[in-house]
Amino acid sequence: MVFCLSSEEPRRPLRSDMVHFQASEVQQLLHNKFVVILGDSIQRAVYKDLVLLLQKDSLLTAAQLKAKGELSFEQDQLVAGGQLGELHNGTQYREVRQFCSGSGHHLVRFYFLTRVYSEYLEDVLEELTYGPAPDLVIINSCLWDLSRYGRCSMESYRENLERVFVRMDQVLPDSCLLVWNMAMPLGERITGGFLLPELQPLAGSLRRDVVEGNFYSATLAGDHCFDVLDLHFHFRHAVQHRHRDGVHWDQHAHRHLSHLLLSHVADAWGVELPKRGYPP
Repeated sequence: MVFCLSSEEPRRPLRSDMVHFQASEVQQLLHNKFVVILGDSIQRAVYKDLVLLLQKDSLLTAAQLKAKGELSFEQDQLVAGGQLGELHNGTQYREVRQFCSGSGHHLVRFYFLTRVYSEYLEDVLEELTYGPAPDLVIINSCLWDLSRYGRCSMESYRENLERVFVRMDQVLPDSCLLVWNMAMPLGERITGGFLLPELQPLAGSLRRDVVEGNFYSATLAGDHCFDVLDLHFHFRHAVQHRHRDGVHWDQHAHRHLSHLLLSHVADAWGVELPKRGYPP
């Protein structure tokens, strides 16, 4: 794993030849769609940026990125957990959020996960079975799995990946697009809240474990014919946009991530993309 850019470089929007979506285009792409996002705090930021981009062409603030469990964010609603329960960094933390646009044509829901497969994940799948069928599921779980569940965490992670993909195959309708987001690259020094002080000795090996976990998750997702978005690859040279905690990313990175994700979804759905890249 190679990081070519210094963390001292000025922060600026990531550039590429990919499409730069405007809010009106996101509204059109996700018109009458039910989107479900599952995962950790990175995935929560994916949810937040998508909710924001469905409403206006602006970036998340640093405070919005940092907040967790708040009662409302940009017209969404905290459904369960978070401030409705207890805010903590334990493996039993829960947070369910939902955004429904004023027009009623866009529904986005987020479930916080601390493990890719668990009894709680089964509860989530039951909700998705008996509620509205999702059109798009975006999922990732990796860092918690590899750092908070004992010495055999990688073996357990591989087993749980297989379980979750089998269950998704069984529960989701054939029309649903599932995108597995690979974990983003970690910094050399990790101080994220999920890593308890007594687990700090794991920080050095966790970067390597994430690369290994990404390999297994992408392989298994492909075996089940699910889509994979390699965020580790796309952000490998964008370390100036990673926060000092070594885990989280700034608003420019998350908007770039949204564009990558939406471009992938549009391509999978056969939707023609607007002929426009980033402004000069």
